[in-house]
Amino acid sequence: MSSEVRNLIVVFMPVALPLKKMSRDEKLRAMEALWADLSKDDDRFESPAWHAQALREAERAMKNGKAKFSDWEEAKKRIRRKAANLA
Repeated sequence: MSSEVRNLIVVFMPVALPLKKMSRDEKLRAMEALWADLSKDDDRFESPAWHAQALREAERAMKNGKAKFSDWEEAKKRIRRKAANLA
């Protein structure tokens, strides 16, 4: 079996982490390990077209004075409210 086929199999294999049993520190370390692995070959991947469009729109809003900025603490509260509604 080629490494490409093995990689495809790994991508689609379900991953079960004992999230309910993991401490916050363990979860953060798992996220850091995932990010380190994902970012080691990030130069091989291009951002999707929608991302460039979103950046252009944000820049245009800033130039036109229409961009809205949030205090970090308020932004975290808003994100947490939205995340709670998704759960």
